[in-house]
Amino acid sequence: MAVSFQTKYPLTPITNISRTHRPSLLHVRVTCSVTTTTTTTTITKTQPNREKLVVEKRFVSPPLSNDPTLQSTWTHRLWVAAGCTTLVASLAKSIIGGVGSHLWLEPALAGYAGYILADLGSGVYHWAIDNYGDESTPLVGAQIEAFQGHHKWPWTITKRQFANNLHALARVITFTVLPLDLAFNDPVVHGFVSTFAFCIMFSQQFHAWAHGTKSKLPPLVVALQDMGVLVSRKQHGEHHRAPYNNNYCIVSGAWNKVLDESKAFEVLEMVLYFKLGVRPRSWSEPNSEWTEETDISNSHA
Repeated sequence: MAVSFQTKYPLTPITNISRTHRPSLLHVRVTCSVTTTTTTTTITKTQPNREKLVVEKRFVSPPLSNDPTLQSTWTHRLWVAAGCTTLVASLAKSIIGGVGSHLWLEPALAGYAGYILADLGSGVYHWAIDNYGDESTPLVGAQIEAFQGHHKWPWTITKRQFANNLHALARVITFTVLPLDLAFNDPVVHGFVSTFAFCIMFSQQFHAWAHGTKSKLPPLVVALQDMGVLVSRKQHGEHHRAPYNNNYCIVSGAWNKVLDESKAFEVLEMVLYFKLGVRPRSWSEPNSEWTEETDISNSHA
């Protein structure tokens, strides 16, 4: 009677990695198959048969400042221009309609509501793509993958060119706001739409400023951050520290304290887990994909 079982052998760490690759993220996949056979009729033991040992190394480096993926293309610029055009049209309808109907307070309040709700919307969306899905998720897979990379190298967002950073949201805003521009003339509706859509489209720029160095930011941006009109560098910095499950809002950050203290996202995570059996990434111990690497180029400068 033969008994077959798997025996595990310890693997020594890989130490012969050149220094030029050390700042990079190393992915190692090891496949090992070892079989020992013992036969009862003959007292014979075969030596471990190390037939299959595969070590695959793949280095993933952070994008450099001149990386094409950080540069704006003419397609990016056209989408941003299209998005801005729909925003201006909506704002113009709000102002012209308000003047024509002698309405000032209602459009202004609608605009303020749009600003407040845009911050909440940015937080909910940010929480969702941080915790669920992957690069294969339909429609938003590329954004999910980008946000995972952002947690590894958050400083790269400051190196993205303007249109490169905004074009994806500009495309969504164009297809969303344009039909509203054509369908409605109500100044209150456009007061809300223009402000909400503006904050969502430019939220990635507010996000980039929240990663900027104070001395390199425009004084007006710093003043708006200090007043709480835009999300501050200190507040958003907390999002990039363990346990990486707070301060998701990236427009003004006004909702962050409310959502974190009420544990609203934790409740949603529990509901999704018990209803669908899906665990959020924030429940797992942070791995190398979430551990921030410093800007090597800046640290050597």
